[in-house]
Amino acid sequence: MIEIKQLVKSYGNKEVLHGIDMDVREGEIFGFIGPNGAGKSTTLKCLSGILPFESGSIKVGGYDILTNPMEAKRIMAYLPDNPDIYEGLTGVQFLNFVGDVFGIPSDVRTSRIDELSKELELYGSLGDQVSGYSHGMKQKLALISAFLHDPKILVLDEPFVGLDPKAAFILKEKMRQLCERGSAVLFSSHVLEVVEKLCDRVGILVAGSFRQIGATEDIIADQSLEQVFLELDK
Repeated sequence: MIEIKQLVKSYGNKEVLHGIDMDVREGEIFGFIGPNGAGKSTTLKCLSGILPFESGSIKVGGYDILTNPMEAKRIMAYLPDNPDIYEGLTGVQFLNFVGDVFGIPSDVRTSRIDELSKELELYGSLGDQVSGYSHGMKQKLALISAFLHDPKILVLDEPFVGLDPKAAFILKEKMRQLCERGSAVLFSSHVLEVVEKLCDRVGILVAGSFRQIGATEDIIADQSLEQVFLELDK
C-alpha cells in the first residue's frame, strides 16, 4: 500500500533523510516513532506529496507520488500534526468542502458526516464557525474530514494530541475498522503505549535513518517499546 525506497530529503545543504526504506502493507497499522527532529513529519509530507525530495521513490497504492500524484492522493487521507482548517467556515461547510474535493455523492456524504460527528460528539457544533472551536474540537473535525472518503491509505501525524480519552478510543477503533476492510494506516506518535498496543509493525527513526523496523512483538521482545526507544535514542 505504501512503498518508500531510498528516500533522500534535504533542507538547503542539510540532509535530513538519508536514503530510508519502508513499506506499509494492506490491512496493517504501522507506527512511526522517533525523537523530535528525527524526520518523521518530513517523511509523511514527502509521502503525501507536499514536499519534494532529492532522490528515491514513493508509491501509494501502486501510484508514484511524483508521476501520478492525483491518483495517489485520491485514495489517501493525510492529517498533519497541526491541521489548518478554514476558520471562517462552519464545521459542516468545511466537511462539505472536503466532500467536494473528493467527489463524494451528497447522500453518502451526509450519512458519513452524521455518523462520524455523532461518534466524536461534534454533531451539535457542526453549524458553528470553526473559529469558535477549541483545539480538541478542531482535531475531531479534521479527523472526520480524513475518514470522510473512506480512504484506502490513512496517514496521520500525531493524531492523538488534543483528543479526550473517548475520542482517542474511537480513533483507534476507526483505524482498526479501516484495516479490517483492507486499508492501511501509518501514523506517527510520541504516545509509545498506544503504538505498542495498536500497531502491527513499528519503525524507529533517529536522525534521519531507521534504527529498527519490523513487527512490534519482535522489536520489543521482553521489553517495553519505551525501553527499546530510549536505548536506541542514545
